Amino acid sequence: MSDPARTPTEVLTFADSDAVARAAAKAFVDAVVAAQTERLQAHVVLTGGGTGIAVLEHVGREQGGIDWSAVNVYFGDERFLPPGDPERNEVQARAALLDHVPIDEARIHTMPALGEDGCTTPAESAERYARLLAAQSADGSVPDFDVHLLGMGGEGHINSLFPHTAAVRETERFVVGVDDSPKPPPARVTLTLPAVQRARQVWLLVAGENKADAVAASVGGADPEDIPAAGAHGRERTVWFVDPAAAAKLPTS
Repeated sequence: MSDPARTPTEVLTFADSDAVARAAAKAFVDAVVAAQTERLQAHVVLTGGGTGIAVLEHVGREQGGIDWSAVNVYFGDERFLPPGDPERNEVQARAALLDHVPIDEARIHTMPALGEDGCTTPAESAERYARLLAAQSADGSVPDFDVHLLGMGGEGHINSLFPHTAAVRETERFVVGVDDSPKPPPARVTLTLPAVQRARQVWLLVAGENKADAVAASVGGADPEDIPAAGAHGRERTVWFVDPAAAAKLPTS
């Protein structure tokens, strides 16, 4: 799988996972404020996972200068479970941040849940979300995301894009359904690499020694089909926020 030309990758190392989350949260606030200053509003993609949710909790404490009435929130992937299921990224993001800030509900763009308005399959949810994204975009594709937050699994997966799967090989659609995720639950909905690569900035939030091999492979230019995170890069910036354990196998200069 070919990987398009990309902007240089920055690797920022912090003392531990909490320091990673705090630094990413501060940078997130600054990026949202900058986007609103330049373009009046911000479009951000949230991620789940321990570090991703910790970032949102820290954002709630920081907040400095964000106009929440001009923030549009999207999700990089979602577990295809019933509305309100505690395993859904949306539910966790609301508990960590969105329920505690004055954001208009209409600006929280969630992936349709199992049974929501008759939605019965991940593919149907993906089709609906693709239409939502198109309606929010200037060209009928996806919005110009200002920041796309990503976690990463030990094997290098991002969103619900796992190695050697149809979803990670997708080159045209921006959202796809997943029926056979190797990480439970098997039914999921995910943005694809073409959607990730439309973001101005892509930030990967990674901590732990079990992720060191995938970090090194990704930064080193691995094939995204083998290491999906290697295909995650932004149009303007690609930044890895890592702890020393996750960075342990990167080359030293």
